[in-house]
Amino acid sequence: SAAILIKLTTVDQGLTRGWTASEITLRIPMDNWGSYYHVLTQSPIQTKAVTSATVYTIGDIIAQKTEGSSIGQLDRMRILRSLLAGLLGHGPLSHYWYDISERFFNDTLHWTAWWSFFPKVVLDQTTWGPFWNNTYILFLGILKQQPWDTIWSDIKRTTVPLIVSGLKLWPLAHCVTYGLVPLENRLLWVDMVEIVWVSILATQAASTAAVGEQQQQQQQQGDTITTTTTTTTTTTTV
Repeated sequence: SAAILIKLTTVDQGLTRGWTASEITLRIPMDNWGSYYHVLTQSPIQTKAVTSATVYTIGDIIAQKTEGSSIGQLDRMRILRSLLAGLLGHGPLSHYWYDISERFFNDTLHWTAWWSFFPKVVLDQTTWGPFWNNTYILFLGILKQQPWDTIWSDIKRTTVPLIVSGLKLWPLAHCVTYGLVPLENRLLWVDMVEIVWVSILATQAASTAAVGEQQQQQQQQGDTITTTTTTTTTTTTV
């Protein structure tokens, strides 16, 4: 992962001396793309993991800024959790998902006509999409060391809202994913769209966690009141 970042951030180092601004503007993006494609070919899973980690970090920062947090008020542990979700979860899992999906439609069903992207989108939205949304909530809950019943409640609370939110974005985006983008570049395209989606996902996860904590506090307060009332009643009776 570190080697990938170094490769991308040091492209053309030492070559730009004497270049004009227009040459720098033109060459660096092209050479970075060539560098990215090289490391993608050599280390596909690691490259996609780093890409997703970057996107999930950016998305969570955008989500927190949208919620009204200033740069100094950003929850850095929350950002770290999102980074790890992209690095350890979304990047590697997406690599295998797109590979398995492509082989299933091409080699098993032999659906290779232009219209085959339609069932691919449907399968994605009914299986992979909900699976990853719930995995994301599970992953964050584990990192926050939440009790299993709290994590399960969060998953149940977010499943339907996230599916509904996803239907507003992903079907159209995945027409491009499965209809136009080559297999090896699909996650890169999806990750660009993910900046918007992760903002939604992170916001939903944070609000759900806040609701869960509030309900837990209310339950604890209720238990305290009940215990106090019972104690008072017992004392009065005695």
